[in-house]
Amino acid sequence: MPAARVTQTTHLPSLGRRTPVSTYRLQLGPGLTFDQAIGCLDYLDDLGVTDLYLSPILQAAPGSTHGYDVVDHTRISDVMGGRAGFERLARAAHKRGMGVIVDVVPNHMGVPTPIYHNRALWSVLKDGPQSPYAGWFDGTDDGDGILMPFLGARIGTVLSNDEITLERRVIPGFEEDGAQPVLAYYDHVFPIRAGTEQLPIPVCIAQQYYRLAYWKVASEELNFRRFFDVDTLLAVRVEDPGVFDATHALLLELFHAGLIDAFRIDHPDGLADPRGYMRRLSKATGGAWIAAEKILEADEPMQDDWPVAGTTGYDASWRIGALQVDPNGYGDLGSIAHEVAGDIPGTLDQAVAQAKREITTTSLIAEVHRIAALAYQICRDDIMLRDHTQGWIAKCVTELVVAFPRYRAYVVPGEEAPEEAVDLVGQAADRARRVLDPELHDTLAVVVDLVLGREVGSRGRAQREQRDELVVRFQQVCGAVTAKGVEDTAFYRWTHLVSLNEVGGSPATWGMSADDFHRWCSQTADHWPATMTCGTTHDTKRSEDVRSRISVLAQYSGEWRTLLGKLHRYASSTEGHTENLLWQVLAGTWTDAGPIERERLEQYMVKAAREQKIWTSWTSPNSEDETRLLETIRSLYADDVVIGTLTDWYDFTRESARVAILARKAIQLTCVGVADNYQSCETVQNYLVDPDNRQPVDFAALAATTATLNQHEPETLAEEKLHLTRQILRLRRRRPEVFVGSGAAYRPLPSSTGHVLSFARGDTPQVVTIATTAFRSAAEVEGFNDHTVVLPEGHWFDVLTGREYEAGNVELAPMLSRFPCAVLEDVSDGERTTTMRAVMQAPHHPVHPRPTTTEADAAPGGLLGWLTRRFGERDQTEQKNGREVNGTHPVPADKPRRDRPE
Repeated sequence: MPAARVTQTTHLPSLGRRTPVSTYRLQLGPGLTFDQAIGCLDYLDDLGVTDLYLSPILQAAPGSTHGYDVVDHTRISDVMGGRAGFERLARAAHKRGMGVIVDVVPNHMGVPTPIYHNRALWSVLKDGPQSPYAGWFDGTDDGDGILMPFLGARIGTVLSNDEITLERRVIPGFEEDGAQPVLAYYDHVFPIRAGTEQLPIPVCIAQQYYRLAYWKVASEELNFRRFFDVDTLLAVRVEDPGVFDATHALLLELFHAGLIDAFRIDHPDGLADPRGYMRRLSKATGGAWIAAEKILEADEPMQDDWPVAGTTGYDASWRIGALQVDPNGYGDLGSIAHEVAGDIPGTLDQAVAQAKREITTTSLIAEVHRIAALAYQICRDDIMLRDHTQGWIAKCVTELVVAFPRYRAYVVPGEEAPEEAVDLVGQAADRARRVLDPELHDTLAVVVDLVLGREVGSRGRAQREQRDELVVRFQQVCGAVTAKGVEDTAFYRWTHLVSLNEVGGSPATWGMSADDFHRWCSQTADHWPATMTCGTTHDTKRSEDVRSRISVLAQYSGEWRTLLGKLHRYASSTEGHTENLLWQVLAGTWTDAGPIERERLEQYMVKAAREQKIWTSWTSPNSEDETRLLETIRSLYADDVVIGTLTDWYDFTRESARVAILARKAIQLTCVGVADNYQSCETVQNYLVDPDNRQPVDFAALAATTATLNQHEPETLAEEKLHLTRQILRLRRRRPEVFVGSGAAYRPLPSSTGHVLSFARGDTPQVVTIATTAFRSAAEVEGFNDHTVVLPEGHWFDVLTGREYEAGNVELAPMLSRFPCAVLEDVSDGERTTTMRAVMQAPHHPVHPRPTTTEADAAPGGLLGWLTRRFGERDQTEQKNGREVNGTHPVPADKPRRDRPE
């Protein structure tokens, strides 16, 4: 008998609490209300979904399209249908056996326009320390009150122009107070402290419990904590038990009423005490399934002392993507990035450090300054430490934050710092010393001791509150700087292969071996058996399908380099980092119908360029060069040569992209834990970053497509992906214990080729997944001819094709002839006939082998020869049509030339 598996059960919900098996993310809002979501349930039930995964449902700021700017924790969103609408949706879902997971935003609240929509904040601004909400927010104990940086110019200018007026208004939500005095500034409305309304406006403003200021002041003098650098998302002190109770009362009421089954927690690293929060929520729910949106670095384990089921799946997502990246493409793609962008730093680490340093000295300088000021106050008040000046401390804090390699170290005030946290801070200090003047090394040592909560200086000093605050603030700022410096800056600049530059991604990992992936999955299945996997989320920079198409470039890096040699002249006036990103995004978003809609690409590229912060930014937009970028995009869309060339590329890589898209989905839905599907990503989608990825979904069209799949086999790639997703989700629903929970083991299966990933799920294998990892590499060795995979004991039924296999060595070529993956279910217990009927809706439509030879594959001279000839033909066509190509852009010979500045 095999030895019993040791299962980590602390990361499973308590007995009697629901564990999801597969989730379907719905982005609720004005375009998808609760009642409209009810209309989707038949489709989702047919798809095989076990649990709805809802975006935040509490009352958000007016016009919110995402729900993360909560303004009232006591109400369910009006635009979604209010509490009655939510209860209808929950009951309808439960009637079908579906669970309901709700996204919770504990870290911050929205600062709406007008502010009175946030009753708690309005109360604090009006009544100051006397407000019952005074303990909710930072800045209430500051002499100037909470900074309100919403003026379009300096306050002296605004007052001189009489742009702020004192009025009396009946405030919505406060009608019982009658007309009350307020300060009005365009769309903004601010309350007035009692007894100050008779003062002249400048004096009145100076007497408030808040400080009105020019919006740019926030980057220098902010006295409250934000969500990253967003002034309209104000942090909440949820670490206070009273604040936790008040902000979670409604959600917990709905949970205990049986209307909510589980929770997803947004951005836990922003909290003062993530572990304490998770423990409090777990206790309040009696051990519910909780997933934390934790961003883990490649070598970072999940925090074992959090009572949660695991992460939301970014750690699985980037590893699945890395499986499909050909490491041999690094040289060509790296050379392209260097040639096009020109000034790329020598390594990714240098690019990250440069970006983080910029963030600490610009958009998040106030947060870093606040830590430095707190550290200086501690040193100044301690005779043993007071010779460390504020300037020295500020430099050391900045470099330590820049060098810190993760979102945060988990140091809890009053507890000895964990060994891992000590090592991380020590590594960061070593890097900081290399750039700091040796005279500052002593100061750096003091800062390190302070952020680790060590006793340094005079023992017994009455500084415990300040020292504890410094420990917490440092960790919170590290997370914000990492998010803004790495994911929102460096990942837009480092354009070697942008599919790797994803939320929670690891661009330094070019390719992942099957052995490494197996090792990670096995460990995760043992210790986090109910964690999540994801492909696309509401936060991803690019959808799973766009990433797959871009990753294919690594398989064809030489041909891609040749192609860009032809296309570069058409966008040579564009800044290099932006240009390289543009070509990859075009390749990744191309469809059978051609390029992505031009308006969508224009919006994305302007946003991406501002995130790069090289030649334009959100705070200082370069409108002239942004206009030039838009003109370049329009010229590309109007040019037959560019469109034809990229269409050729799309056809040229079509089969590799298809393999990558379908194999990625099969692996993601079967590898470990709870499988999430982002709305509509059961078909092929070319979503880019928000708000592009939050567009309304045509569920009626999706339902119609599933109906056609009941009548005929899938024909298009979108239908193939829908068929695959549907069959796997139904399989998961039939056999939940195989995928989630203490019996959901993961074990690799042997095969005779390195071009497939094969694994089994279940303590006794009941499901097997076999997926192609690189089409071109496999094709170059004549596919899978003469290669086999070893199936465990059982009689195996492929839920994708209806084919059956016996245990032992099985030939891969016929198994993978129709789809680039196979998902096999053991039906040896006599359920074969029932299973086949449930899985194959139309047995009279067998799934036939799919031909894979393309024009490019069959062309003499191979792929590179085909590409060269195709470009040569286009060059000849240009000459025949009277077009000239000597310059930055070809133009019709009968039209005047418009040269653009380089």
